[in-house]
Amino acid sequence: MIPAGPRTPPSGADVTGSADTGVAASGASASGAARIAAAISAARAAGRPAFAAFLTGGYPDLDRFPAHLDAVSAASDIVEIGVPWSDPMADGATIQEASRVALLAGATLPYILESAARRRAGPPIVLMSYLNPLLAFGLRRVAAEARAASVAGFIIPDLPCEEGEAFRNLCDEEGLALVQMVTPATPDDRVATIGRASRGFLYAVTATGTTGGSVSAASDTLAYLDRVRALVPVAVLAGFGVRTGRQVRDLAPHCDGVIVGSALVEAVGRGDDPGRFLRGLAEEAR
Repeated sequence: MIPAGPRTPPSGADVTGSADTGVAASGASASGAARIAAAISAARAAGRPAFAAFLTGGYPDLDRFPAHLDAVSAASDIVEIGVPWSDPMADGATIQEASRVALLAGATLPYILESAARRRAGPPIVLMSYLNPLLAFGLRRVAAEARAASVAGFIIPDLPCEEGEAFRNLCDEEGLALVQMVTPATPDDRVATIGRASRGFLYAVTATGTTGGSVSAASDTLAYLDRVRALVPVAVLAGFGVRTGRQVRDLAPHCDGVIVGSALVEAVGRGDDPGRFLRGLAEEAR
């Protein structure tokens, strides 16, 4: 089990369980899980899948990242900010390169928390980070500072569900969501266990391997998403390889939303407006 560090009194924030969907996303006292769930529910009520948009923190440089964060916030339902790390084992070439550039530019976890806190307005922010940067910062400290920055939660690809109890408890104390991940290779009983532990939503990886490919909407992928949705009490968002509106249309009946990562990071790298890119993708998906 990962040690949590010295105990401090809970913040008193509203702690929401894995299946809570009933709190307005804009409520100042709402937990991160409730804010995320409300954002997804609002998208579904509007007759469309929720869009979660991923940006690498500090990419392409520290000066331009805040503007990109604002643009993406205006065009998505959930924003994921990747914390750059030198060994991103789940990421393909696009995000690996973005992480390298961001690290060289001086991107740090404190910079990303400050950027989140300074964002003008927008949907819930989820930090996607490998475990080492969080351990170096301190798990209790990062949970407290994330809450103070109005971050809604975390995704930690290399923290197995069984090893995450200590940090999950810290997140619960601070009113933050710890989003879990499953893959097509995850057995049903484990999907159910991970789904019960997940807060806000469950990240359904659409293919084994790393980010940056192109998801197939083949019958086995759609059947996998249907199976996951039937086993868990939280919304299911499909990620890894979502690049086109056609893919979103094919996936939407089988999940509650999609996660757009490498394609968006590539757009940023080309100098495109990331908000315009997302709006174009959403329009194409209609």
